[in-house]
Amino acid sequence: MAKLDILIAPDRRLRTRCARLGAVDDAARRVLDDMLETMYAAPGIGLAAPQVGVLKRLVVMDCARNEEEPAPLKLVDPEIVWRSEALVTDNEGCLSLPEVYVDVERPDAVRVTYLDEHGTPQEVEAEGLRARCLQHEIDHLNGVLHVDYLSAVKRGVILRRLEKSKRRKQD
Repeated sequence: MAKLDILIAPDRRLRTRCARLGAVDDAARRVLDDMLETMYAAPGIGLAAPQVGVLKRLVVMDCARNEEEPAPLKLVDPEIVWRSEALVTDNEGCLSLPEVYVDVERPDAVRVTYLDEHGTPQEVEAEGLRARCLQHEIDHLNGVLHVDYLSAVKRGVILRRLEKSKRRKQD
């Protein structure tokens, strides 16, 4: 396994709608393993493939708390097939937008279909933090960032600040 570089907004690859894999092969499993290692090292609770420059529909996540046993989940071609009517607003961060936390309103529960790392079709129903994480990461696969839920003015300020910070680090 290898730790990958996480792209920082406003990198254009983060705005790309990712391609479906359709099947799981050794290359996809290797990327999932590398993504999981990268997510844990960051540290984070979720990571989507475009965040590491891979424009495929791959997600890893683990919402286990510090005192809980790790519960990694690897998803290939995840799709939300049901959303609860109940909406909840909570604060979200993102590894691709360091130190940017915004309140986002999302359905409190979702059902997601996906292929596991062996190519077997699966379905998961989640609520609370796990549902929020699934929605956040699947947004990444569609080129959507959590700041897109803000007004255009607020989003512009945040993205310009990130761009400026990125340029300073490159100099």
